[in-house]
Amino acid sequence: MKIGIMKKILILFVFLIYGALSVCAKDILPSAPILNTVKTVGVYQVGDDVTIYKEPDETSMVLYRVRWDKDDFFPETIGAQNFFSIFISKKDLALVNVTDVMEEWVEIVYDNSTGKTGWIKKDDPYKFMTWINFYNTYGKKYGLLMLKGTPESYKNIKSSPEDTAQNISVMNIPQQIKLVVIRGNWALVSVLDMDKTPKTGYIRWRSDDGVRYFFPVMK
Repeated sequence: MKIGIMKKILILFVFLIYGALSVCAKDILPSAPILNTVKTVGVYQVGDDVTIYKEPDETSMVLYRVRWDKDDFFPETIGAQNFFSIFISKKDLALVNVTDVMEEWVEIVYDNSTGKTGWIKKDDPYKFMTWINFYNTYGKKYGLLMLKGTPESYKNIKSSPEDTAQNISVMNIPQQIKLVVIRGNWALVSVLDMDKTPKTGYIRWRSDDGVRYFFPVMK
């Protein structure tokens, strides 16, 4: 009887350890708008060893040193889910939200659950992408995804990129959203809805205060 109990405890322990070590093996993609990252200007691709400073100065206080691979993430107090904006393990693609950019530094959101920020030194100036560039790169290639909790007004497809423009149609359950071009907070799209009829017009992909309700499909 005791052997059986000990065996169950051992199996549970191994399962918990495996789950903890596999946190980075799972892709991290936005499924709903994140209100703590609305004041961001784009994304930066980080390496697997990141030092986060309080100020854009290497003599400044070190807030955290983040290290990760496909199986582990440290420190656990932040966690991969809160650190990354996007993490795709098979591509080694690790992106974080950026709130400010300098010549040699970027200010990032290192904890998406709280919106806390810090500075990291650039190791490559081309790893930063504005939101417009990011959407044009990935959105045009793979399309857009409507995030959960998107307000009904953002499902309207309009004749021009204006709130007062005529509604052409409404997205119900979009099967595919092809991005044509981004114009400020608006996107010209071609939508294939549940009725299989293509609908082309403008949608608001982002609110005036920076909340993103549509996001590029990442593959």
